[in-house]
Amino acid sequence: MQIIEVKSKKDANDFLEVARVVYKSDPVWVCPLDQEINNIFDPKENVFFQNGSATRWVFKDDQGNLIGRIAAFINESKANFGDKRIGGIGFFECINDKTIAFKIFDIAKAWLVERKVNTIQGPINFGENDSFWGLLVEGFTHPSNGMVYNPPHYRDFFESYGFKKKMEQLTNHLNITDGLPERFVKIAKYAISKKPNLTLRPLNADRFDECAEDFMAIYNAAWASHENFTPIKKEYVKETFKKVKPFYDPNYIWFAYVDGQPASFVLVLPDVNQILKHFKGKLNLWNKLRFVLLKKRKTITRLRVWAMGTHPKFQNMGLESVLVYKCFEGAMKSQYVEGELSWVGDFNDKMIAIHKALGAVPGKKHITYELAI
Repeated sequence: MQIIEVKSKKDANDFLEVARVVYKSDPVWVCPLDQEINNIFDPKENVFFQNGSATRWVFKDDQGNLIGRIAAFINESKANFGDKRIGGIGFFECINDKTIAFKIFDIAKAWLVERKVNTIQGPINFGENDSFWGLLVEGFTHPSNGMVYNPPHYRDFFESYGFKKKMEQLTNHLNITDGLPERFVKIAKYAISKKPNLTLRPLNADRFDECAEDFMAIYNAAWASHENFTPIKKEYVKETFKKVKPFYDPNYIWFAYVDGQPASFVLVLPDVNQILKHFKGKLNLWNKLRFVLLKKRKTITRLRVWAMGTHPKFQNMGLESVLVYKCFEGAMKSQYVEGELSWVGDFNDKMIAIHKALGAVPGKKHITYELAI
């Protein structure tokens, strides 16, 4: 077996190509954009390199055929938590051979051990947890943009190697054409009517900087108490907003303000994977034109709830229900037929309860694993 650390452009292209080899006969898989993956490992594009490092490997058999890949990374801002020193692995792909999979894990583990890591989490992303995070173990259907898709046998690879479940990430599906449950609508409308100091605003492209500030303030406050949390920076939020600008719809990104203070947000995006599926990872000029055409033809019929958050000062006010209601109120009059509510940690009882109140049904389950070394 050949082990190649990614150093050159050719190596980086091989890293991308491994996935195309693994999924060449899988009609469900949607190839992520090549540039999106490359940017994660580009220090000029990924702010996590400011306090961390990452590397990638490509694996070939003795005949030179691509058989696997993996990335390993450590973020010094998040690495140390109690007696743990945490590193991550991600972007794992491998042909259906457990022996090869174990050798791939060994290489990544050795790199992390050199950096004094004693706990490996994976599969995760060298970035925030809104994309490329967790291993799919249930619901091997169309993956929405940013959500991990993998073969079912990867679970055996991870668990046989010794990885233990750290948490489950639950994704539920909502049939938009059925409308929202009457009780949910009444609660949302009641919450709006009883809060004269509540202001609701959609994302406005003319005030991206202001919205980025508000998003950052809510997000950092909402997640501050979670394990190993590091506040996100404004530049990351602005870059995220810039990335979604070509396809976002202001009807589905809402902010709530209480007495003028940023209190809650919901970020819902059209599932562009329904278009990107046709591009095979390439976003050249021709595919950009195709994207515009297919978007106009209302090819996208699915929405994904990417993120929600409420500042602790304003929790238990029903703001999450209000914002979800605002989003899906418009969706029921559009081309959208399905909403994907993803992904909610199994520890988040409040969001799980909202999903149930909406009448959403289980769709997918991802697991984030941990390995003590």
